[in-house]
Amino acid sequence: MTSRLVDQLGARSAAGATAAALAGQIRALILDGRLTVGERLPSERSLALELRRSRSTMTRAYDLLEVDGYVSRRQGGGTRVALPHDHVSPQMDEDDSAIDLSIASMDSTPGLYDATVRALPRLAALRGTSGYSLRGLPELRDAVARRFTERGVATDAEEIIITSGALSALNLVLATIGRRGERAVVEQPTFPHALEAIRRYGYRTLPTPVDVQGWDTAHLTELLLQSRPHIAYLIPDFHNPTGATLTNSERSLIAATAQNTGTYLIVDETTAELDIDRGWSPRPMAAFGPHVVTIGSMSKIAWGGMRIGWIRAERPLIARLLAVRPSFELGTALLEQCIAVELLTEMPALAAHVRARLDAGRAAVAEGLARIEGVRMPQTHGGLSAWVDLGAPVSTRLSLAAREHRLILPPGPRFATGGVLERRLRIPITLPPDRTKAAMERLRLAWSDVRDGEITDREELPRAAVI
Repeated sequence: MTSRLVDQLGARSAAGATAAALAGQIRALILDGRLTVGERLPSERSLALELRRSRSTMTRAYDLLEVDGYVSRRQGGGTRVALPHDHVSPQMDEDDSAIDLSIASMDSTPGLYDATVRALPRLAALRGTSGYSLRGLPELRDAVARRFTERGVATDAEEIIITSGALSALNLVLATIGRRGERAVVEQPTFPHALEAIRRYGYRTLPTPVDVQGWDTAHLTELLLQSRPHIAYLIPDFHNPTGATLTNSERSLIAATAQNTGTYLIVDETTAELDIDRGWSPRPMAAFGPHVVTIGSMSKIAWGGMRIGWIRAERPLIARLLAVRPSFELGTALLEQCIAVELLTEMPALAAHVRARLDAGRAAVAEGLARIEGVRMPQTHGGLSAWVDLGAPVSTRLSLAAREHRLILPPGPRFATGGVLERRLRIPITLPPDRTKAAMERLRLAWSDVRDGEITDREELPRAAVI
């Protein structure tokens, strides 16, 4: 069994690297957050055996990292991840000149203030209650259920739980049905924090490929049939980060296969309402099978500061979820729920605002990328981002170069398992056009730095597999 470090590096990428290149790859993992401060790394001997390299090469790589402050070594305590004392993460820097492309989210909808004002009498009427809301306000559960019904799957309020965001919803589902040591199918690429949550609950992940053209449904269904995983985590609408959408026929096939294998489909609909010009609307995945557990959120259609999410599931599972929830959360904030009730009555206006903002953001990204030779932006009909093809496996190097220009963006492998997808980069289409224009200029400068370095550094390019 490989160590987590080698899994993150990708054995193919690390196997032929020089000590300096290997140290650079490990440093990139640390700066990207894929290796955490304090985490213990394999011993030099173990790492040499895993990579089939000399121990002296591993020692030299760790020496270089220690000199720069990226690892600490103690006799008997092994080698652990660290950060240099003078290192300041751009996310924590008080200088707001950095542009952060690690967060693909818009600012609040213009109707948020008015909805908040209208929500205050509703909140005032709840002052005589305990203030705890384990299921969620009945009127909000009604509104969420009504939206599911409008989209094509009959739903009532008893099949809904309101949560503090979609990630909270996912953690509640995993805490309720999770089984350590079981298999979990995950898309590759996928939402990094969901992947981290699934691993934290002890699942062994099985990746299935997704690209801008969509899913390899034959691979996915065969994986379900052969491995019979306990869960599969899918983002079927405007997939994050590729922007792809499953067709109704693909949804039907996947749901039928999952029902046959006894697999829970955990379906993330956080991006389901982010349509620009797709031209068609699929039915929710829940319409195709009983083993579908759907999670959703207001964060992308209203505001990330409103921590409102939900779970849709069959009633027996809802009862299990409610039994587990008090162990780590006693409900969702009432003010946000009251505001969400008001906003969900204005879905046409919300959708129009989202469409206009994403359309402008998409145009700004396309204009900026057109000035960067060799980079291709795919057709992007909605969602949070463009899944850009760099034409070469340089995503991590580009991410590091971007930091020198005060641009924060995660490399392609951040969305994957095993250090792959070095040809890809996620560019959010959610920022205001002027901010995006500035970000694209910084990306162009970073790209020039990387391309200039290829002339003398080509042998040290990451050699991760491309999917």
